[in-house]
Amino acid sequence: QVQLVESGGGLVQPGGSLRLSCGASKSISGINLVGWFRQAPGNQREWVAVIISGGTTKYADPVKGRFTISRDIAKNTVYLQMNSLKPDDTAVYYCRAVTGTGPDRDYWGQGTQVTVSS
Repeated sequence: QVQLVESGGGLVQPGGSLRLSCGASKSISGINLVGWFRQAPGNQREWVAVIISGGTTKYADPVKGRFTISRDIAKNTVYLQMNSLKPDDTAVYYCRAVTGTGPDRDYWGQGTQVTVSS
């Protein structure tokens, strides 16, 4: 079992920045995937940025060049630095960790709300 707890969401004006944090209850070193997903009202959950085994980072096209995912293995924490935020970035952001195959190896946090509005 891995518990994930997100923090750092809030209300920000367009063009502003936020940093989300995801604290894990176990080591995130060597796991298959850890990253961020989001879900806006009326939309399906979509991936935003992930770190896959080996440390490779991947970004969804809408956030490339604006968001940066990183991890601190010593702190079991994953971050999402979000810059140049747009109203379309408004969503609940979820942290996810996949430690193996099967639904019992797929963990989600409770989500944190990000609202971009003037």
